[in-house]
Parts: sequence; structure tokens; C-alpha cells
Amino acid sequence: MTLSERLEKLEPRERRLLSVLAGLVAFLLVLAVPVWAYSSVRTAKIENDEIRDLISDIYKARLSVGERKAKQDALLARYGKPAPQLAGFIEEAAKANGITIADSQDKPEAPHGKRYTERLTVVKLHKVGMLALVKMLERIEQSGHAISISRLNIRPRAGEPDSYEVELGVSAYDRKPDPKDKEKEQKDPAEGEKAP
Repeated sequence: MTLSERLEKLEPRERRLLSVLAGLVAFLLVLAVPVWAYSSVRTAKIENDEIRDLISDIYKARLSVGERKAKQDALLARYGKPAPQLAGFIEEAAKANGITIADSQDKPEAPHGKRYTERLTVVKLHKVGMLALVKMLERIEQSGHAISISRLNIRPRAGEPDSYEVELGVSAYDRKPDPKDKEKEQKDPAEGEKAP
């Protein structure tokens, strides 16, 4: 029995229900295709926006990584040249500003992590004017070495204007050479010989 024969055997009410069902299926198909297309386009748009945002974040991160790398290189360059002996360095800065050092004491080196050590020198200054002291401190801080003023104790002298007793601690930070850097330096000359 064919499909047309089966349709002829149906009652008019069943035919009407079947035609309503077929119309509903056709309507859903006609409606489903645009909805599906809209949904796929919207999903693709959302994914493209997410990818665009990720690419933008990567470019921004690349810039910040470059800035961080430049700061890291500047910091390593600062630690690349070892700080001078602190007692002589402080005395030179003091003499340049007309200050005499009464007492100087070097403290033992203290490790800071695996790669850095701190050398501390404490000096005592008597009858120091504030302007001369500030110029001396400025000279120490702006030396370009990895040096910082880690202790500063200023007491005014009784009965003398602009005269102070100063205890000053200056720390120098030295970076130990990295064994990996030594290996690279040893490998680089060998690679240079192999290159044509």
C-alpha cells in the first residue's frame, strides 16, 4: 500500500489533523533555520570577541613584559658593578661636604636569599650641619651603586644651632654570580668558533 492510498483511507478529521501537523512541522522548520543561523552567528561573534580580547590582552602583556624586562635589565646592570668599600666611599662623600667622620665600623656580611649579600658600615658624625648632612646623603643615594641608607639617627646638640650628632648606617648589596651565567659564557665562545 502506497502513501496516497493510506491518505485516502483516512477520515476527514484525521486528514485535517495530519495537515495541521505537517503545517506545524513546516512552520517549525522555516522558523528553526533562521533561529539556528542567528544562534550560530551570535556564538561565532561571541567567540570572535573573546579571541579579540585575548589578542588585545596579549599585546598589552607584551608591552608590560617589555617594560618589566627593561627594569630587570637596569636592576641587573646596577648590581653588575660591585659597590665600593663603604668606609672609604662614605668618607669621600663626607669630605666633599666638609664633614669629618669620628668613628667607622664595618658589620659582617649578611646573606639576602641565595643570590645577594649585604655589607653594612655604621659611621658616627659629630657637629654636623643639616645642609651638609643632606648633601652627603644625596651623594650616597645617587651614586649609581646598589647602596642604600639603612640607618639614620639624628640628635641635636644642646645649645648649638644647626649642629647634630649623627649615626649613619649605609648598606651595599652585592649580587653573587649565577652559575648558569658562567656556563653560558663558557659555551658562547665555543659556539662562536663553530659558527662559519
